[in-house]
Amino acid sequence: MKKSLLALLPFLTACAGEPPQNIGVRDGRLSPCPESPNCVSSFESDEEHSIAALDATLAQIQRVVLALDEANIVEQSSDYMYVEFTSRLMGYVDDVEFLYDSASNQTHVRSASRLGYSDLGANRKRIEAIRTQL
Repeated sequence: MKKSLLALLPFLTACAGEPPQNIGVRDGRLSPCPESPNCVSSFESDEEHSIAALDATLAQIQRVVLALDEANIVEQSSDYMYVEFTSRLMGYVDDVEFLYDSASNQTHVRSASRLGYSDLGANRKRIEAIRTQL
């Protein structure tokens, strides 16, 4: 690795942040979004955080996610998938969860930035891009 890239390594890993402690399913739901505008969830009802569930199975979503270079599937079960998305330029990490609901045949989603206050709509854009590819 070049010397200039080595000098940037501590900064780039700092952009990743620590994995959140509230990842996973609790009482059949994904965690609520924080008050900051850097999160969207199909379990939220306010305009800033609300996003529609995906009309797809986890297998269909997994095929789309696996085609994305910035995605890394961290955990997966029959009804849940946790994916880390890492930005190419600065190495920021967003945590994205998918929870399949067999009763409605939809997959709920929560996408949140680990760091910062605003994501400039990046989490919403990502989920809508996945929706378009389904």
